[in-house]
Amino acid sequence: MNYSVEINGIQVDATYSEGAVKEIFLPLLRNLTKIQKEKKRRILVLLAAPPGTGKSTLCSFLEKLSSEYDDITNVQAIGMDGFHRRQEYLTSHTTIRDGKEIKMVEIKGAPITFDLEKLTSAIEKVTSGVDCFWPTYDRHLHNPIEDAIHITEPIVLLEGNYLLLEEEGWQNLRKYADYTISLAADEQMLRDRLIDRKMKSGNDRETATSFVDYSDMVNVRLCLEKTALADLRLWVDGDSNFVM
Repeated sequence: MNYSVEINGIQVDATYSEGAVKEIFLPLLRNLTKIQKEKKRRILVLLAAPPGTGKSTLCSFLEKLSSEYDDITNVQAIGMDGFHRRQEYLTSHTTIRDGKEIKMVEIKGAPITFDLEKLTSAIEKVTSGVDCFWPTYDRHLHNPIEDAIHITEPIVLLEGNYLLLEEEGWQNLRKYADYTISLAADEQMLRDRLIDRKMKSGNDRETATSFVDYSDMVNVRLCLEKTALADLRLWVDGDSNFVM
């Protein structure tokens, strides 16, 4: 199935195999429907994956797929990218990388460049079932857009790099989850995808490659090495096929 969607201000085209839809995605959605009906409340699903795996596109696709079947409860897909610290904060604050003091913006996308406290508070609101809103992120503006999404559906699918990260602070997030999913993929494939994505944000190849190698690939390895075991674990190959 071909699927096109705008993710964080960038148009993305994806293809999902019939096998993945029938053998993985639809059974997953029906299982989440069962969980939601049994708990009789809004449930939260956390999907964690390294940068470049296509997690945002997949979650958007699962949202669309859920609306097409009468026996599946509607899913609402949201992401943690709206909790990037603002660009002006990242350009005015520093951190240490490899023993050197650098501006946070140089490693934008690392765990330290997200507002974990704000994210945790927002997750608490979602799981409480109250009427609430959620931010998004625009790669062209380089900043979050507050209150961009109205949370309305009984199944909320939250995706992000570090949602299942085995590190202090981040590891507390999974207690809010009713179900967890993780994606993994080959490092070199992710590097190629990330360079292409960076170029689509307006960077030339040299600048994109430099940033990806210095910043993004550190985050990729962190996710691959320190993501906790999930209820459902999927491998993404170079053709965007999914394998359990």
